[in-house]
Amino acid sequence: MHRLLVAFFLMLGGFDAWAEDSFWDGLQVHGFASQAVIKTSDNRFFGDSPDTSFAFTEIGINASLPVSPQILLAGQLLSRRAGDLYDGAPALDYGLADLTFASSVEQRWGVRLGRIKNPLGLYNETRDVPFTHPGIFLPQVVYFDKIRNQLLSTDGLMLYGEWRGDQGAISFTAGGGQSVVDENAKWTYLPLSYRFEGEFKQKDPAALFSLWYATPNERFKFGLSGMALELQLHPGPGSPLNAGTVELFYGIASLQYNAEDWTLSAEYVYEPIEWRNILFPYTKATVESYYLQGTYRLRPELEALLRYEAYANPDDRDGTKTSAITGGLIPPFNTFSKIWTTGLRWDINQQWMMRAEYQRHHGTFILSARENPDFSELQEDWNLFAIQAAFRF
Repeated sequence: MHRLLVAFFLMLGGFDAWAEDSFWDGLQVHGFASQAVIKTSDNRFFGDSPDTSFAFTEIGINASLPVSPQILLAGQLLSRRAGDLYDGAPALDYGLADLTFASSVEQRWGVRLGRIKNPLGLYNETRDVPFTHPGIFLPQVVYFDKIRNQLLSTDGLMLYGEWRGDQGAISFTAGGGQSVVDENAKWTYLPLSYRFEGEFKQKDPAALFSLWYATPNERFKFGLSGMALELQLHPGPGSPLNAGTVELFYGIASLQYNAEDWTLSAEYVYEPIEWRNILFPYTKATVESYYLQGTYRLRPELEALLRYEAYANPDDRDGTKTSAITGGLIPPFNTFSKIWTTGLRWDINQQWMMRAEYQRHHGTFILSARENPDFSELQEDWNLFAIQAAFRF
């Protein structure tokens, strides 16, 4: 896929354009790096956090180049180390060509092709840059880090449009393609299957959409976004599991209000999941999650954060039914999470930022079975404290 993207970008640029010195005049290159230290009272989160983890490091470089008024090329390479989930190997976060079909003061519409950031919620398109989201960690009941790559981007195409007027702006995106499904999918959707070989692969193209409204000054915005995906399990030799599927829809309703010194944000997720013929003929769960978040700028360089988030199955809020299905192997509290978060951000200057964050957890759903394979060692109530330093250029 990466080689195809490079070839496509070269084709779009055209041989004559590449020969001109002015072709490179619009090139912009930026980068960032961050390092966090994480300590938990119990349970592993991004490494051996009960003994203090330094295994959360991000280094990224991105570039954009306007080939013409109608064509923009953009991409980002990221090295991300996050405990046992991601090993720091450089990967293409996104690499796309943005073709504008029409543009004016009132409207703009076009298409993006390549590896495209999924337009999900308030933060998914900017979740890879520490400076662009609240807190060291995004709300985990919406932006699941344990399946980050699957949610982050898609290899395909995305149509987009935007209209602006006196009453505000309306924008949309619609498209789909191949999601970036990795080993973490199996640990998330089949947490007890780590004993057996096998992997998930996408069965059909994923479908994505978003629809947003914002007031003229963007003080208030509201959006709906979603993703439909079907994964096929390819069991390994000797596995008792069948080549069934997991079908899911991930829908988000988002609200945000921006004032001069503070911002209020809230998002709600509706996620029906269906397991077909993997172990049982049919199993279904519909889960809901949400968070409420406020940030307040104490000073221009100092910002405070307070957030509450929750995740649960409305038909099994205490997890006893799910635990019974697994014969008690999965504890009831592994099916829900309730989290209080408070934090502080300090922008030292334009390049440097420091953050500190404390979280109080009830339940362990947001944890990955890949980092916590022995469910008997999980603790229902636990604390997390983290600090992070970030740099950008």
